[in-house]
Amino acid sequence: MISTSSEQAKQGFHTTSVRSQIAVDDGPGRWRIGLIVLSNDYAVERDFVNMRPSDEVAIFASRIANTAECTVSSLQAMAPRITAATELLVPDGRLDVIAYACTSGTVVIGYETVRDRIHAARPAVPCVTPMTASLAALDRFGAQKLAVLTPYVDDVNALIATHLEQDGKEISGFTSFGIEDNEEMAALTGEAIYQAALKADRPDADALFISCTAIRAVDVVEQIEQDLGKPVVTANQAMFWQALRATGCNANVQGYGKLLHLY
Repeated sequence: MISTSSEQAKQGFHTTSVRSQIAVDDGPGRWRIGLIVLSNDYAVERDFVNMRPSDEVAIFASRIANTAECTVSSLQAMAPRITAATELLVPDGRLDVIAYACTSGTVVIGYETVRDRIHAARPAVPCVTPMTASLAALDRFGAQKLAVLTPYVDDVNALIATHLEQDGKEISGFTSFGIEDNEEMAALTGEAIYQAALKADRPDADALFISCTAIRAVDVVEQIEQDLGKPVVTANQAMFWQALRATGCNANVQGYGKLLHLY
């Protein structure tokens, strides 16, 4: 016995058409941010979504393979994978900006290389990174002397310090959790980051810079800033700020520090 569904398929299946009622617009997101995230980063997508001023800011993410350890060699190994990760970001759709979400990776690989590998897939789209965005943010605050907090081991910290100094910054104090394992970085609590930030500050520092996209510093940046009485720039906050402004969105975002009030 032939089933009813088989009979229908044999005869041709017909739906009720609503094709005449199709209406289209430009798709979701008046302002669109493409985000390249490390495969074992738990924080940055969540941070970007939480900091959005409205649903009109759309985040489209792609993942890039990364090892369990944050070391100079593992960061270097990401470079050849950047273009392929970029190609997965809504390849037939509009993007206003692409953010590569690794502070230490940007320093190790070099901003120009990161940008060129992104542009190999999306040549017309502006590119931002957490380190270049953080430096731009610190410049907006006129901050030359910095207190720095990172989660990294010292081989990576040394490169961060050199990069800051080459940009003309003076380091008043450099404090680190000394973590190599990316899972441990992700598990750092907001309270641990808050307490470390208070210890990392120096009275003569113009601002506190908290490096790394993988830690949840955004959750406590407002509290740290209020307690220190000076600007606090975190990697994800700065990268979102620069990416958001690159889309043309000038919304004032509350709750994540003074930076997101600036245009």
